[in-house]
Amino acid sequence: MPEKDQTAQSFLNLIQRSKRGKFKIYIGMSAGVGKTYRMLQEAQSLQKNGIDVKVGYIETHNRKETHALLHGLPVIPRRKLFYKGKELDEMDLNAILTIRPDVVIVDELAHTNIEGSKNEKRWQDVVDILNAGINVISAVNIQHIESINEEAQKISGAEIKERVPDSVLLMADEVVNIDLTADELISRLKEGKIYDVTKVPTALNNFFQSDKILQLRELALKEVARQVVRKIDTEIPKTIRQRQEVFLACISTQEHSAKTIIRKTARLAAYYNSKWMVLYVQTPHESMDKIKLDLQRHLINNFKMATEMGAEVIKLKSDDVTEGMLETIEKYSITTICLGKPEFSWWKVLTGKALFEKLLQKIEDKDIDIVILS
Repeated sequence: MPEKDQTAQSFLNLIQRSKRGKFKIYIGMSAGVGKTYRMLQEAQSLQKNGIDVKVGYIETHNRKETHALLHGLPVIPRRKLFYKGKELDEMDLNAILTIRPDVVIVDELAHTNIEGSKNEKRWQDVVDILNAGINVISAVNIQHIESINEEAQKISGAEIKERVPDSVLLMADEVVNIDLTADELISRLKEGKIYDVTKVPTALNNFFQSDKILQLRELALKEVARQVVRKIDTEIPKTIRQRQEVFLACISTQEHSAKTIIRKTARLAAYYNSKWMVLYVQTPHESMDKIKLDLQRHLINNFKMATEMGAEVIKLKSDDVTEGMLETIEKYSITTICLGKPEFSWWKVLTGKALFEKLLQKIEDKDIDIVILS
């Protein structure tokens, strides 16, 4: 596509996004964490502030606290359909598009519509509503997200057929995680706040087990974190964005100093909840045919330790260690370089000093920190 056409298309996309309704999604690790409750709480608050909010579709599952929040909220009646001899109800998409509220609440985003509906899936109905300029608040469980579905099934042991494409989450202007600890969720279950008390023993023996809940909770937290990072990347200019720390541990074939650098950099990265890498630059005099076998073994063990501690290991070949470091710093947007002090011999001190001074000269105009670890 010619450059002028690409520019025109970008502007068209911008116009279309500005006309589209805003989209908020509540995500939870399982049923019963309070997604529907929070949506209705928000609807009540919006209504008190004079916003025209309506309930397009809600599923309270007969939970008393949740059902009570429907009081006073205008509900768009569901449409009736006959399917295989039974009368079923479905969200009335046409009614929502005709009434055009400021905000519509749409529960069960992953739901499959009854055959004969305009769209196969409810998330497709939501896309139509957004494209009409209507704001939507919706909810979904983490296991219904397409890219996470298979992993969630392995954790829960339950087949999950209804899924939402990841692209739908990318459309969201805001993604909010509704979080509970495993103990809190199990307590809610035992109190009959999720399912009828007759179903509690079965639920405790199947899905509602602490280890499964913790793993699904981790998936939900990670997904929301990813959505936040994507939003920052797309909406906040790099010039004003808060710096994302990325640590680089630079090691040599010296076993003990390398271990120290790796361990201390790992602690720094954990403190800042940041990515970190370990870099080894192999110079010609340390090529595999020249380096001592014990140094090779120590180096391999240190790579293994770094990987087990969560680092990405980078191995480069270069005549110049500093140039290898600079290449890595640029490629991975490193913010902090972690080095060890040169071992005490006049030659190593002089060599280390020369490398350090050269590195300082190269990065003096960059926003990069150097940490000397002892």
